[in-house]
Amino acid sequence: MKVAIIGTGYVGLPTGVGLAELGNDVTCIDREVSKIEALRAGRLTIFEDGLEDLFKKNVASGKLKFTTSMKEGVETADLVIIAVGTPPHPVTKEADMKYIHAAATELAEYLHGYTVVANKSTVPVGTGDVVEGLIRKKNPTADFDVVSLPEFLREGFAVHDFFSPDRVVVGANTKRAADLIRELYKPFEGKTKMLFVKRRSSETIKYASNAFLAIKIHYINEMANFCEKAGADVYEVAQGMGLDSRIGNKFLNPGPGYGGSCFPKDTNAMAYMGRTNGVNLSLIEAAIKGNDARKVEMAGRILETVKNIPDAKIAVWGLAFKNGTDDCRESPAVQIVAELIKNNVKIKAFDPKAMENARKIFGDKIYYAGNTLEAAKGADVLAILTEWHDFAKVDLDEVKKVMHTPNIVDLRNMLNPDEAREKGFNYQCIGSI
Repeated sequence: MKVAIIGTGYVGLPTGVGLAELGNDVTCIDREVSKIEALRAGRLTIFEDGLEDLFKKNVASGKLKFTTSMKEGVETADLVIIAVGTPPHPVTKEADMKYIHAAATELAEYLHGYTVVANKSTVPVGTGDVVEGLIRKKNPTADFDVVSLPEFLREGFAVHDFFSPDRVVVGANTKRAADLIRELYKPFEGKTKMLFVKRRSSETIKYASNAFLAIKIHYINEMANFCEKAGADVYEVAQGMGLDSRIGNKFLNPGPGYGGSCFPKDTNAMAYMGRTNGVNLSLIEAAIKGNDARKVEMAGRILETVKNIPDAKIAVWGLAFKNGTDDCRESPAVQIVAELIKNNVKIKAFDPKAMENARKIFGDKIYYAGNTLEAAKGADVLAILTEWHDFAKVDLDEVKKVMHTPNIVDLRNMLNPDEAREKGFNYQCIGSI
C-alpha cells in the first residue's frame, strides 16, 4: 500500500517507520526543511528507543522517503495519515486545530483515485466531519473517505507498541474505508483486537482513555500522600489494589505527577469539550487541578530539605517527562525545575537524552552537567525527577563523596531506601516513610 504521513514528530515518524517495516511504501511529509534534510541524510530528529535501526533499514531499502512537498507525497497515496500537532490553546486549553485544518485543505487538491484520509492526531470529537468538509470544499469531485485512526503509542515504547498493539481502533463511517484500514493492519490479524466503530466514537475513545489514565495516576499520587501520613507503603497498597481485576496493576506507580505531550493536553481538551457540551466532567477537572498542584508540592519538598542551607545547590537527575524519550513537553521534571528557579537556587541538571531540548527551555538559567556525578558534585540535595534505569545503578558511595550535603529527594522511587540510608543519606521517597 502507498501511504503518505503528514507530520514527522513523535507520532508520525514512528508510525511511518513501522508501516514501512510492514512492507508499505511510505512518504513522510513535513514543512520544516531542516527536519526533512536531516531525515534524508539518515539522522533521526527525535529519540525513541529502538527506532534508529528500523529507520535506517527502511530508508536504505527505499520503503521510507521524506519530502516537503504535499503533492509528491499525496498524489499517488492510497492512504493519507494526518499526524500533525494539536497543541493546547494558551487560554482555553482546547486543542488548537490550525495544523489539522491547514493539512486537510492543502492535501485536498492532490487526491487522485479513491483515497482514505486518516486522522491519527488526537482531535476533538467531530473533527472528522470538519476535515471531510474542508476537503470537499477544496476538491468537490474527490473520491475519498475520512476515518479516525487514533494512536496509542507510548513515548519511549513507541516501536514496541506499534508492533505489539493492545488494540487498533478505527472510526469509519463506510465499509469501503474500513476495508482499506483492515488491509493495512492485516499483519496483525489474530494478534490484536481490532475495533471498528463510528468516527465520533473513535475520536472520543482516545480522549476518554487518556483522561481515565490521568485520573488513575492522580489517584495513586493522592494515596501516596495518605500513606506517608498514615505509615503505610503505597507500593504494598498498589499491589493489593492491582490484584483486583477490575482495577488492574498498571498506572499505579506514584510520582511527581503525570506529564508529557498527551495526558495534560488531552485532559484539558476533554474538560473543555465537556464544558462546551454542558457536561460536568468533575473527575477530570479535579485531576487537572490536583496534578498542577502536585508539581509545586514536589518542588516544595526539595526546597524544604535545604531551607537552612545558605546558597543551596540542587542536583537534578532527569529532565525528560519519562525514560526512553528526549521529550520535555509538559515534563513534570521541567515544571519542578521551573518552580525551583523561582527560589533563586543554583541547579545542575543531567539527563541522558533530553539535554538539548532542556536547553531550549531553560537557556542559561541552570547548569548542564555531563553525567550524574558531575551534576551531584557540590550539591546540597539530589532530586531524581525522571525514571531513567541507569539512575538506579549508580554507586551511592561515589555520589556521597562528591555531594556537599547527603540529601536525596527521590520523586521516582529509583533507589533502595534502606541502602541509601545505610550509606548515610537523608533519603526521601514517594509514598512511604
